[in-house]
Amino acid sequence: MILKDRLKELRIERGLKQKDVADALEISVSCYGGYEQGYREPDLKTLIKICKLFETSSDFLLGLSDY
Repeated sequence: MILKDRLKELRIERGLKQKDVADALEISVSCYGGYEQGYREPDLKTLIKICKLFETSSDFLLGLSDY
């Protein structure tokens, strides 16, 4: 479950609340919370928004690289 851990890590590093990220992604807080808890996965469109928001690659978020 690398995605959920990396999402939470990136959010906390930036001092953001789940609501802040959800608002930026234009999704509900419960939807974003599901990503961090591991029972939901973002669709491709949302994954791209997450990458842009956190200025990281999808490879990092998905555990295909360590940076």
